[in-house]
Amino acid sequence: MKKIAFLAAVLAMTSVGMATAEERRIIVDAVGMVHAAPDMATITLGVTNEDAQASNAMQATSDAVAKILTRLDEMGIETRDVQTRDLSLSPVWSGRNSSSGERPEISGFVASNSVVVRVRDLSQLGTIMDAVIDDGANNFGGLSFGIQDPAPLEAQARAKAVGEARAKANQLAQAAEVTLGPVQMIREQAGGFNPMPQMRAMNMAAEGGVPVSGGEISVSVNVSMEFLISD
Repeated sequence: MKKIAFLAAVLAMTSVGMATAEERRIIVDAVGMVHAAPDMATITLGVTNEDAQASNAMQATSDAVAKILTRLDEMGIETRDVQTRDLSLSPVWSGRNSSSGERPEISGFVASNSVVVRVRDLSQLGTIMDAVIDDGANNFGGLSFGIQDPAPLEAQARAKAVGEARAKANQLAQAAEVTLGPVQMIREQAGGFNPMPQMRAMNMAAEGGVPVSGGEISVSVNVSMEFLISD
């Protein structure tokens, strides 16, 4: 019985010690964010044609896309920065909503081809968009801005996040009248790139081109840090 009582006392003391150790920690979350002007844009563009004959619709679409690809090559866009995204051919039905009970019929065909283009020289962006429209592009699926090499910005954001976490932990320690101890754990959480409002206008269109503005890109890193409270 004495041994059992002794073991129970040891376990109780250990549990209290562990709980106390957990309580004597400061855990903070922080975000480091860096803003930068984008140096790359991604455009999704396409061509759509309709014709009574499927082959004609597809041929017209293919011809226009071939012309666009040639123009992009002439303007210095590398092959690695151009990728076909979607290629489709679908029927056009007539009489589907008829109340007379007539059987729906295929009245034609629609052919579409979409291409994703990365533009690394933003000074050409407006001119490129203007040129592909002239060459037959009649669908635009979006325009987004980015950073070609995000690693340096991520490093800056990471350093800012750690600095912010330390500042928060120090404030908490001072408010609680305790001494901040060494770092016990650092965990980086998923951050990312976020397009910001047009805080800085960047006219990227040459005279006569499509006007676009790049604004700013934000790169963020989230960290969670755990500090020991020193006696």
